[in-house]
Amino acid sequence: MTYTTYNLDNFSVPLPIAQAARTTAQKFANQQPTPEKAAQVRLNTLAVLVVNDYLQMMDIETNLSASDSWNPVMRLFADIADLAIPGFGSLECRPVGVLENTCAVPPETWEERIGYIVVQIDESLLEAKLLGFVDSVDTEELSLSKLKSPEAFIEHLAKLKLSSASKPVNLSQWFAGIFESSWQTVEALWNSQEPELAYGFRGPETFEQETSHRTETITRRAKLMDFGIQIADKPLMLIVELCPQANEKTHIRLQLHPTGKLNFLPPGVQLTVLDDSGAVFLEAQARSADNYIQLQFRGVTKEIFSVRVAFNDISITEQFVI
Repeated sequence: MTYTTYNLDNFSVPLPIAQAARTTAQKFANQQPTPEKAAQVRLNTLAVLVVNDYLQMMDIETNLSASDSWNPVMRLFADIADLAIPGFGSLECRPVGVLENTCAVPPETWEERIGYIVVQIDESLLEAKLLGFVDSVDTEELSLSKLKSPEAFIEHLAKLKLSSASKPVNLSQWFAGIFESSWQTVEALWNSQEPELAYGFRGPETFEQETSHRTETITRRAKLMDFGIQIADKPLMLIVELCPQANEKTHIRLQLHPTGKLNFLPPGVQLTVLDDSGAVFLEAQARSADNYIQLQFRGVTKEIFSVRVAFNDISITEQFVI
């Protein structure tokens, strides 16, 4: 067999594999039922940890505990190597050997990914290289010749951030199971802030509940609102719940919760709904012992509104269209 580098050495990023990474990878491998599955999990885990180290060096926030690859049930039943990037979604980190021309990309990783980074892992498990990046895949074998430089992923993140900031979140698509990457399940975000709970199962994005002898279908997603040191480096969680009503109306419930070890919202935190002109429509403010605040209203299809979370002199605004 002839090995072709495809000029990958021109932009690949060499990185050492830390002893701590090898220890974690072996721990996860030991939990698997067969030697083949153990080898798969070991390499997947190393790939994730190598990419995690790289992104941290680039000052890009990551969250291992919110990743499916850190869930023992998901590791057991799927071939996944994802790394959660708060505010963006999941990045798939696929391992390859030194003498491979293609990278295996299992079908279960084709959805809900913001991109794919290929990591070459030396047989000694001491060294790795970030070979490159692609933003999407539709085949189980990705040719290494199609990879862009790892730095292209940094540019890709910047484009995703600009794109998400320039258009409103489409709530009607949520009913069809289509969600923006920055809006995740409540359980996933809660587990990311509470590592000791990270072994819990993901909850459904859509569920039914009985209300006054009728069944209502509720769709729910959440996003972290990061105020940095203003709130002890613990983000707040904004939850949006949708319930379809008659005559193209939608019932919307907004809740703002503390995360981490915060039991209560900081007094003075405001949750505000603005109409399409920017005028205040509804507003709630946390008191000294509120563990959450909420607002409820109804809107019609194609109606535009904004939600603002504010504390002291900092505010974060999200725009929506029903």
